[in-house]
Order: sequence, then structure tokens, then C-alpha cells
Amino acid sequence: MSSATEVFQPLQADDPPVVAGYRLAARLGAGGMGRVYLSHTQGGRPVAIKVVRPELADDPDFRRRFRREVEAARRVRGAYTAELIDADADGVPPWLATLYVPGPSLTEAVAQSGPLPVPAVLWLMAGVAEALQAIHGADIVHRDLKPSNVLLAADGPRVIDFGISLAADLSSHTAAGSTVGTPHFMAPEQASGGEVTAATDVFALGQTAAFAALGRPLYGEGSAPGVLYRIVHDEPDLSALPEQLRPLFARCLAAAPEERATPAQIIEWCRLRLGADADTGAGPAVWRDVMGRQATVPSPVPDPTRVLHTRPLVVTRPQPWPAQPEERRARRRRAALITTAAVAAGALVLTGFAWLVADAGNRFRDWVGDTPSASGTEDSARSSGSKPNGSSPESAPTSEGGAATPGTGDRRPGASKVAPTASVSPQVLTHAPALLTAETSLSFKEPLWREDRKGDIRLDCKDVGCAIESDSSVFVQMFGSTGTTLDECRLLLGGADRKRWTLASVAAGSEICVKHSSGDIALLVVQTKSTALPELAALSVDMTVWKKAAQGDSDNP
Repeated sequence: MSSATEVFQPLQADDPPVVAGYRLAARLGAGGMGRVYLSHTQGGRPVAIKVVRPELADDPDFRRRFRREVEAARRVRGAYTAELIDADADGVPPWLATLYVPGPSLTEAVAQSGPLPVPAVLWLMAGVAEALQAIHGADIVHRDLKPSNVLLAADGPRVIDFGISLAADLSSHTAAGSTVGTPHFMAPEQASGGEVTAATDVFALGQTAAFAALGRPLYGEGSAPGVLYRIVHDEPDLSALPEQLRPLFARCLAAAPEERATPAQIIEWCRLRLGADADTGAGPAVWRDVMGRQATVPSPVPDPTRVLHTRPLVVTRPQPWPAQPEERRARRRRAALITTAAVAAGALVLTGFAWLVADAGNRFRDWVGDTPSASGTEDSARSSGSKPNGSSPESAPTSEGGAATPGTGDRRPGASKVAPTASVSPQVLTHAPALLTAETSLSFKEPLWREDRKGDIRLDCKDVGCAIESDSSVFVQMFGSTGTTLDECRLLLGGADRKRWTLASVAAGSEICVKHSSGDIALLVVQTKSTALPELAALSVDMTVWKKAAQGDSDNP
């Protein structure tokens, strides 16, 4: 690839800045299961974060299959696979992280440089076959091996997305009309709905390698049904392939699965044709010629200098390694300091409470046992220029809130207390629940729920994935525990500027703060979310509005 801009795309408004503690540096692309982002481990190693699409995440059956396939993929350890290092099938949304491979996909390499030379095709087939050995050894069938799932690193190919496609391939979303597998690279039994086995991946390897040698799909272009028909019913035309490669391709592309070569046989066949180069490790030189100049991987995104959240995320940053001795000692010192501070604070609280009790007792005894006449008290007050309790003689309030008559010497408890000026709480409006659909909206003015699209907050599912949007308000989602307060919303909304918030990370119980241009602040608490079918999408929320709350208590009416 020629430049970083061709590989690493900037994050868009609907991209999350953080996924489970991984700070996202760039967008790498999108596929049938979701979007892929560049991030880094705590030690700075690049990783690829794949975030599952909301339509799939809403499907309980998908989550169950995804969890099973992730656990299986964790067992795969191979020199030619992109290792799965982290995942959360129960996340909102589900996600997984693999080691980032700094190189183009086979699709991109062929588009840039044309068909690969014969030695490169041999190295490619041997490397991918070795990857299949590791994958099949973990009882996984890839099911979606194709050029875009083969990345070219400086030391050989890397196979990605192994096993994970099974979860999506059986989802209700897929059944509704979208397949994860690519028709041009399916095996006959896969295209006809038969049993999928390890031999299915071998057929896909033959098609993938043929694409590398020809620069186009072996079974031609055209509509998916037409391509699948040719795969099931026609013999592959190998005449355009290099003659020395045809015997191997014929074995890989046999119609009957049991007649296909095994990954071990493919590796041995390729090594014999590579000869001395296979023993001297000449592969990297071949890949340098194929890959060309590589883009520079963006640096890790630093932690923000200003705290934007009032509570920590569920996982603040990935922790793949145990704490070192120095870090453990530092934690123990911090814990000791916190404990000491807590004990000291408790002692101060108890001392203050004891003083208040003693002072209250003294005041009560003075009130009960006070015998001087009112006139005597009045004379004493006049000589000192104030009431006995220190308040102004003209404005000492009674316990009922009225002003005491000067000279009465009123000594009742609370008679001369002046109530401090209290801040006026903002007016609060609530609506629970309110249903957002393609035909309704929410407003900051009563009625909060509207049966039209003229409100301030609307649900939009026209683009990929659903989102809430507004022309006059900004959004920010709270992560962590529930029970967001007005002050927390104020703080978090201080630097908010997004007028569209994707629902990919939103689930039942999620809380979203909203600030209107008028200064009103709202808290949306999600009750239910249904976005599997965008045309029928709905979001049920409880809405609380604090009027003019963004300007601070002193400005509230």
C-alpha cells in the first residue's frame, strides 16, 4: 500500500472512541460481521478490534454461537494465523481482538500489482495450508476462506476470521437474505447446502490461490446464483493457470471432498517445487516484491488529559500481563494511604458529631433555665447592639418564618435562625416509557413524546446500523454503573459535540445524557432496543428533562 490514508481511515462520528478499554486509533474497514478498528495493547503492540454489527448483536442465537466459536478460536496457535488475543461475546456490542498484521490483503495486493508469480503462489499455498492445519487441529472449519481473509505480512501469509463466520452464517439476519460466505470462493457442497468439512476449506484454498495466479476469480464474474451454479455443475477451467501449478489445483478443486488433497500434502507438494528456496527461507524476499511499500502504523492513542467520565469504564484498559513487583508495592502504598485517610476522616466526623450534641444540650439548658425578664433581655440586647443570639434586631425571624418584633426577647429554639439562601432546583419533566420509532420523536418541551418527527430527538436507521440523532442537541453515553445524576450529565456534556449517537453500544439499562441548545439537559434510560430489522426498529426509553440545567443552579428560574 502506498500511504497510510489508503489503509487507516479516520474515525467517524458514529465510531466509538474506546472498546472495552482499547482506545481506537483508526478504522481498518468493514465486513459482513461488523467494523474493524486499529488499536494497541498496553505494551503498544497493534491489534485489530472487530465490533459486531447491531443487527447480529441483537440476536441471542448469534451471541451463543459467537461465544462458542470465540472459545474455539482461542485454541488456534499457528505461524500463519492472526492469533485471537481477546474477546467478549457478552459485550455491548460483542467484539474480538486479533494481532494486527501489517500488510495488505491478497485482494489488495493483486489489485495493486497484478497476478502473483509462480514462486509467490507456491509460498502462498504452503503458508495457508499450514494455517489450515492449525485451524482444523482445533476442530474448526474456516467456512469463509477467500483473498480478503488472507493478509500478506513480510514473512508470509496470515489467515484471519477462522471459525467466527460460523456464528454469523447461521444467524437469523443471514437467513433473512445475507450470507457471510463469498459465492466466488465456496465449495460445491457449501453452495448446495451440504455438509461443510475441512475439505471445504481446501477447495476454497484452491480458488484463493487461483485468484492470486490469475488476478480474477476462477469461476468468473457475474451474479451470485450464476457463479454458484458453475461451481456446483461445471469442471473448473485450469487452462489459464501456469502449467506447473495445474496438477495441484486439480487436486484441491476436485468435486468430491474425499478426493481433494490434504493440507499436509499441499505443503509437501509446494516444498518439492520450491526446491532449495524452501530450505533456505527465501520466502521473505518474495513477499517484499509482492507487498511493495507499506504504510506506517499509527501510534497508540494517548489517554485523554482531561477526565470526561465521572465513573470508570467497565474495563479501563486491557491487562494482558500480571502486575510487576514494583506496581504491586505501589498499590499497597496507595491502599495504606487511603486507609489512613479514611480513619482520620472518620475521627473528625465523630468529633464534630460529639461537639454538635454538646452544643445542642447547652442551648437547650440555656433556654429552659433562662429567668431574666423580657425588658432585661431587651436592655442587654440594646446595649450590645444585637439580639441575644447575634442576629439583627430588625430582622430576626420567628420559628414560623415571620420577623420577630423588636424588643420581645424571643428566645425560642430557632426563633432567630436565618435560613440560608437555597439554590432553586431546575424544573423537572418526565415521561416513562417513550417509544422512538421511524414515525415518532422526543421533545424537550411538553408533550415530551410526539407522534411525528418534529421533536428534538429522532431514531434513524437509514444508514448502516441505527442511531439517535438531533439537529439541536448533543449526546454522550454513560458507561459503567447506572443511576446517572444531573451533575454527572453536566460534567460529561461539557465537551460533547456529537449530534448522532449510534446504538451499537446501547442495550437495555444504558443511559444517555442529552443537552439541548436552550440549556435543557435530559437523561434517556433505555428499556428495550429492537434494531434487528431496521424497517421495524424501535427504542423504548424513560426520559427525564431538567429545564435550563446546563447553565448552573444560579441561572435556573
